[in-house]
Amino acid sequence: MASSGQGQSNYDLSFKILLIGDSAVGKSSLLVSFISNVVDDLSPTIGVDFKIKILTVGGKRLKLTIWDTAGQERFRALTSSYYRGAQGIILVYDVTRRDTFTNLSGVWAKELELYSTNENCVKMLVGNKVDIESEQVVSREEGLALAKELGCLFLECSAKTRVNVEKCFEELTQKIMEVPRLLEEGSTVLKRNSLKKKQEQRTPPNSGCCSS
Repeated sequence: MASSGQGQSNYDLSFKILLIGDSAVGKSSLLVSFISNVVDDLSPTIGVDFKIKILTVGGKRLKLTIWDTAGQERFRALTSSYYRGAQGIILVYDVTRRDTFTNLSGVWAKELELYSTNENCVKMLVGNKVDIESEQVVSREEGLALAKELGCLFLECSAKTRVNVEKCFEELTQKIMEVPRLLEEGSTVLKRNSLKKKQEQRTPPNSGCCSS
C-alpha cells in the first residue's frame, strides 16, 4: 500500500513519470485522484502540468514527479521535450471512446518512440473510466492485446471511483525499481540534489561591510 507525504524532503529514490494520451481521457483526473484522493471536474490541461507525490513502495520512499501533458495536437511540439529522462510513461485511453484507444498505437506510441530518450523506460497502458460500464466499447481483452504488442504493463481503472488508481502508479514504480539502470538513475538524482545542498551549506552568505 502506498502512503503519501507531501512536503517531506527525505526519500530514497526520485523518478519522473509522464502521462500521455488524447485530450479528455482523464489524465489530469487520474493524477489528481492519486495525489489528493479527490476528483473534481477538471479543465483540459494547457501545455503541461506536474505534481509531486512521496510514497512508499517495496520499503523504499520514493519521490515521483508526475507530468501531465495536454492531448491536443497544437501542444505536441511543446510537450515533446517532456519525454526526456522519464523512467515511466503511462499511456491513457478512455474505454468509452474507441478513437482514444486506436490513437495510442496510431499516434502516441510513435511519439513515444520518437521523443523518449530512455530505452529502458517502463510503459503502462491504462484504460480509464471503467465506472461507466454500460458505455464501455473497448474490452479488457483488447487492452491487454495492445499492451502486449507495445510492451506495456496493463490496468483498467477509474479516476472517479479511484478503482486501481494507486495500483497503477505502484505497479509502475515497482517495475521501474526492477530495472538496474532506472534504479541507478533514481539514485543519481538524489545524490546530485544532496551534493548541491552540501555545497550551498558550505558557501558563506555574502558579507559586506559598510563604513559610516
